[in-house]
Amino acid sequence: MADPLHNEFPPGSLEAKDLEHLLHPTTNLKLHHEKGPSVHVKAKGIYLWDNHGKQYLEGMSGLWCTALGYGEEELVNVAAEQLRELSYSQLFAGKTNEPSILLAEKLKSMVPMDAGRVFFGLSGSDANDTQIKLMWYYHNAIGKPEKKKIISRIGGYHGVTLASGSLTGLPPFHKHFDLPIPQVLHTDRPFFYRDAEGTETEAAFCDRIVGNLADLIRREGPETIAAFIAEPVLGAGGVIVPPVGYYEKVQALLEQHDILFIDDEVICGFGRTGNPFGAQTMGISPTTMSLAKALSSAYLPLSAVIIPEFMYEPFIEQSAEVGNFGHGFTYSGHPVCAAVGLRNLELMEERNIFAHAAAVGDVFQERLQGFADHPLVGNVRGVGLLGAIEMVADKDTKAAFPQSQGVGAFCTGRCEAHGLLLRNLGDSMAFCPPLIITEDQIDELISKFQLALDETLNWVG
Repeated sequence: MADPLHNEFPPGSLEAKDLEHLLHPTTNLKLHHEKGPSVHVKAKGIYLWDNHGKQYLEGMSGLWCTALGYGEEELVNVAAEQLRELSYSQLFAGKTNEPSILLAEKLKSMVPMDAGRVFFGLSGSDANDTQIKLMWYYHNAIGKPEKKKIISRIGGYHGVTLASGSLTGLPPFHKHFDLPIPQVLHTDRPFFYRDAEGTETEAAFCDRIVGNLADLIRREGPETIAAFIAEPVLGAGGVIVPPVGYYEKVQALLEQHDILFIDDEVICGFGRTGNPFGAQTMGISPTTMSLAKALSSAYLPLSAVIIPEFMYEPFIEQSAEVGNFGHGFTYSGHPVCAAVGLRNLELMEERNIFAHAAAVGDVFQERLQGFADHPLVGNVRGVGLLGAIEMVADKDTKAAFPQSQGVGAFCTGRCEAHGLLLRNLGDSMAFCPPLIITEDQIDELISKFQLALDETLNWVG
């Protein structure tokens, strides 16, 4: 069928075929048909090239995931070796494989929690979907079947499945999909710049929104609430870094009411925030953890859920009652994905990637702060190699541009014109470069963004 909205691309071109055959995820489909796709054909290090030969500096690690950059031969080789040796092996019914065993062992040695068992999947979405199911399963097993609700946050992003999409607190992921499901609740996002009231200090802001969380728990009944889920730094919701003291207050409240803490490290994990895990950067003591993205540096799909032994132990008898622990995926513990994930973590250690990322992260944050005085910039925020620059119509009042004006989208387009790939989250420009980026490459990134930001200022008038 010919494309109904776009006829610019030659018949038979990759662009034309894309517009005829693909349904794109997380895309403005009408705009996509008007403008057409950008076709990437090769990548190396922190750079990509499109099918017209144009080079781009990768400022977003793909989708927050290509930690070691592109074209890493060590990972290519281990995948090829594992494909030849054992291309597939299930974990159902007690079957197993060496890469999955060794990767689980490795993860348990790394994470800052009481790690008991590791469950493998393929995406952050299925990891957080699994988190909900395990929370329900656990509370059934210990005789608390009423303790089922999960509290997430407005602005949080935890995936797009029926359950994980409900955890996500962003309107486009709910509207028209009939989400969220009833067992998921949402509380305030910890976004001081946008949500502080009047002359409220950060401490007073934290007290107020944690007080709102306490009110929510009381209204719903703590005996009905299983867990609270949070990204240490909110990613797709705008790269929101919570104020100091926020998590300390949240955790004290959760402990008071016997509510478990699910730490969603899908974006923050493996060096992104200046520490191995976002929980360490933000002072979180999680009950469980979700991992994905940088776990394999996106060379193959891979996720992991880590739970403490106290949660696993009641699963044994619970599963015996029905003859099966009835959760899992065909590709749980896929040996090729696990082998790549394991070698990816080994490379991070061998090359001191966490220390490198922390050091260049300080430089990166300093360079981002250099945009704070730009007339278009209302707020600069971030930690480690994760950041955002929010563009506003008025710096003094923090007034936002009308959504229909598309300022963020325009800026993203200008970045691409100058060979820089970023992602706009509304009118906030998100930054998440590969952990291997150098100081010289940070300078290149900043210079390209400066050009795009100045052109955006001229465009808005």
